[in-house]
Amino acid sequence: MIPRAPTPFPPDAKSRPVTRPPRSYQQRHAPAPPPPPGLQARLVAASVLADVAGQGSTLDERLGADASARMSDLDPRDRALARSIATVALRRLGTIRAALARFLEKGLPKKAAAVEWTLIAATAQILFLDVPDHAAVDLAVHAIRRDPRTAAFAALVNAVLRNVIRARDELVAPTDPFIDTPAWLAARWRKTYGDETAAAMARAHQLEPTLDLTVKAEPDVWAERLGGFVLPTGSVRLLNHAPVTELPGYEEGAWWVQDAAAALPARLLRAQPGMRIADLCAAPGGKTAQLAHAGAEVLALDRSAERMKRVSANLERLHLSADLTVGDALTYEAQAFDAILLDAPCSATGTIRRHPDVAWTKRASDIASLAKVQARMIDHAINLLKPGGILIYCTCSMEPEEGEMQINALLRRNPDVGRKPIVAEELSIPNMCISAQGDLRTLPCHLYHDDARRSGLDGFFAARIERLI
Repeated sequence: MIPRAPTPFPPDAKSRPVTRPPRSYQQRHAPAPPPPPGLQARLVAASVLADVAGQGSTLDERLGADASARMSDLDPRDRALARSIATVALRRLGTIRAALARFLEKGLPKKAAAVEWTLIAATAQILFLDVPDHAAVDLAVHAIRRDPRTAAFAALVNAVLRNVIRARDELVAPTDPFIDTPAWLAARWRKTYGDETAAAMARAHQLEPTLDLTVKAEPDVWAERLGGFVLPTGSVRLLNHAPVTELPGYEEGAWWVQDAAAALPARLLRAQPGMRIADLCAAPGGKTAQLAHAGAEVLALDRSAERMKRVSANLERLHLSADLTVGDALTYEAQAFDAILLDAPCSATGTIRRHPDVAWTKRASDIASLAKVQARMIDHAINLLKPGGILIYCTCSMEPEEGEMQINALLRRNPDVGRKPIVAEELSIPNMCISAQGDLRTLPCHLYHDDARRSGLDGFFAARIERLI
């Protein structure tokens, strides 16, 4: 290379300040370049993860279209991507953190919290989503560089993620079944269900959830039309996920989305035309729809006016009717009902496969406080029944304090009620789903199949109680 001749300096060059040409008006007021495609979805996903795992927010709170300006500004495709990244990252958070710890021997400084969530979001894409590796890495690095507080970590993020790519097969290989389960939950389940069943439950939570439908009629016809199959319980399980609103039968109200386990409690009432039934804590309305479709006169009660709007919209689409009332199940008063369905607020640990944020936002103390509310709700519901009336108490929890222990305590304190045992045949479910006392108990590992798209149920508990006098 030929060196350039030196530029002569004026005599007083050392005393003059070095100046740059002034920026033009156009330069000073030029709009910032647009972010790379897909970056906003990754930024939202990392922000959501920080709020859910770090602050206790729920995915539904953070991922709703109206949850934040950043979320609502995303186009539908990026919104779906942000949801997918956040959901799978929470579902496999233990695996992801173990993978990152392998390549971050010294960890990250406390001031680098935002870096951690960016790394987690990118690792979720590399290990568990069908996203090009280069996109996951490049956009993560771009996200780090755009923030002056994290820009210094860009090279580290790039190196760690490329190591994750190289070790991918090893990182996702089967390992401790409880790696993605918080330690306190794993300990509870092992104590309640034994090591083998608890491990099967934890492994089931690592899988993408199934999509089940309750159909008004002809389940075989709809299963064929929608590319699914009919479960022994009568629900239709789809083999391929697609936007629900685009599926055949949605607009005409031929079916509604409802996990197969969640569809069982309403069937225990054997609703008939003319029966007066209260569905307490009714939102989002799947059980109300079941009862209304059977011809019962249904009072649907929920304390949330916003959630009741969703029930109303669902019933309108399904061409079904019910008396919708906003109110508190603890204080509602009315004439005696033939039957009551109480799907009580609970820890929702039975829905972790579907809502992985539950595992990281709930605490053991939540179970104890919810159990107190549930007991009060049960006692009040009994008082709303006429003599001979039936109460179905159910929760989507796998914790005995919110299920079996509630019913045992009710029978001890109230001699005017008795258990009406459930039998497997009336629900077309395996005997393993019925306890020795005659209560329903489904687990995520029930209805197991080698194909994850066919396998599993939500964890549910239900008991059938009769008011004797």
